Amino acid sequence: MTKLSLGGHPYLLGFEQLERLVERTAKTGNDGYPPYNIEQSSEHAYRITLAVAGFRDEEISITVEDRQLVIRGRQVEEEEGRIYLHRGIAARQFQRAFVLADGVEVSGATMENGLLHVDLKRATPESVVQTIKISSK
Repeated sequence: MTKLSLGGHPYLLGFEQLERLVERTAKTGNDGYPPYNIEQSSEHAYRITLAVAGFRDEEISITVEDRQLVIRGRQVEEEEGRIYLHRGIAARQFQRAFVLADGVEVSGATMENGLLHVDLKRATPESVVQTIKISSK
């Protein structure tokens, strides 16, 4: 079975990194924890909401590197002397990654009622018309 190469197609000049983005997105398969929503709040704004009940602000980190938004959470076990008869609320770490399109930036993050809101905005590009002069030899 041969691998389909998107970047090798002659009509996709300059889109070599598209294949890398598709592969990176496929590799970020998560186990579904924590659940999240993605909503469009206006024409050029988006919001990612993660259900992170039990996490404090300082236990969550949000980073953007190479157009990839990564949200990590790690709870610290504070009370070692506790004896649980039933432990249904697990203190577990998580990592969620989202690939951001060109021009999309993180504008802020807030924590409200156990929900982490990460706001994104898309810069509106200016329409540029370029005239190419034809030279003769």
